[in-house]
Amino acid sequence: MSVQIMMLLLLFGLMVVGLIVGQELAFVLGGVGFVVGYISWGGSGATIAMTKIYDQMQSYSMIAIPMFVLMANFLTHSKVADGLFESIRYLFGPLRGGLGLAVIVVSTVFAATTGIVGASVVTMGMLSLPILLRSGYKPSLACGMVCAGGSLGILIPPSIMLVSMGSYAELSVGKLFFAAIVPGLTLSLCYVIYLMVVAQMHPDWAPAMSEEELAEMPLEKRIKGSLINLVPPLLLIVAVLGSIFGGIATPTEAAGVGAFFALLLAIFYKQFSFQMLYESLIDTMKTTAMVFMILFGAAAFTGIFMSLDGDQLIANWVMSAGIGKWGIFAIMCVIIFLLGMFIDWLGIVMIVFPIFLPIMDLFGFDRLWLVTCTAVLLQTCFLTPPFGFALFYVKGILPPEVPIQEVYRGVVPFIAIILVVTALCVLCPSLVTFLPNMIIG
Repeated sequence: MSVQIMMLLLLFGLMVVGLIVGQELAFVLGGVGFVVGYISWGGSGATIAMTKIYDQMQSYSMIAIPMFVLMANFLTHSKVADGLFESIRYLFGPLRGGLGLAVIVVSTVFAATTGIVGASVVTMGMLSLPILLRSGYKPSLACGMVCAGGSLGILIPPSIMLVSMGSYAELSVGKLFFAAIVPGLTLSLCYVIYLMVVAQMHPDWAPAMSEEELAEMPLEKRIKGSLINLVPPLLLIVAVLGSIFGGIATPTEAAGVGAFFALLLAIFYKQFSFQMLYESLIDTMKTTAMVFMILFGAAAFTGIFMSLDGDQLIANWVMSAGIGKWGIFAIMCVIIFLLGMFIDWLGIVMIVFPIFLPIMDLFGFDRLWLVTCTAVLLQTCFLTPPFGFALFYVKGILPPEVPIQEVYRGVVPFIAIILVVTALCVLCPSLVTFLPNMIIG
């Protein structure tokens, strides 16, 4: 066995050991990169790792991440979703599954204004779960809806995941935003269809609101309230995505516009205070530091992996294996799905992309389509046990008598839906490429 292969095995072996013993991903990737680099080349190896980190720091598009995070924190504190959910749940209340439909609709709108799963899941959970359980919804169905709906925040643009993936894959973030819109809305629509089918098949799982409760808000007031509460988030979506799609601003500049507009919404909804501003800035600092630490650690790991010609060795092995381009694509998807059970989306991207993107380029895959399909599939990493983040966000909101097994059962159908939509994007690439090609050409 050559020294090169031994170093690559050591690189991945140490990474696996570090993750198994529960160390933080950023320090595992960065530490392993520096250690293996130093063993391989001495001080020059450490220089390679540091150079890759410096290159990552120079990425202009990464500035959008703290701005989008700040926007999400301002929106969470502004209580925009509160009034919207209150109006829409009464509007859809007469329908079987109407409350669940309100959860998915508001989650979709909120997803297009936050870009952070934690904020979306916690906000929707605190708003809707007590009402859903009190209204007689099956606990597993209620939990599954909140987990899946809240997780849309990482797929529907603007999204810090898309910013990170676009930067790493050397794609236009704006074009990636275009590509993710139709798959994201398709996923939301499939959630709605599933909910309506379940409500018809099992009326006791998702009952309509009672006549007494509906009488508390007349129909005219429901419609008026829904329209009024829908306008502010729609204006924010237009301000952010419209400025990108119209060519007025780059995603980085639009992120700043979005943060400012979200601050105005907090003032408009009379939620602004210096304490709220302080908490939003601190939360933004923590989230941004976490994301950047993982990115920098992964950059060091990737730099050593590439310097050991790991991508070439894997590419040569794949080409000689004779399993074809779709076989390799299937292997990548399986690895992403399995990794999603144990680590977060950022770690998966930083581990999988360096290995598979060069191979996929050799087979002629469209990177924009490939990265978007990966983004859709990565929705599962928030829902798959044992370590899906959305599962624990929801469990923290549930009353003690509802066990976490109910959450696990509830997300299974939604995981299946994500896999189906991913397959649709594979079988019908125009779902991904249509909008970018139409608008950008």
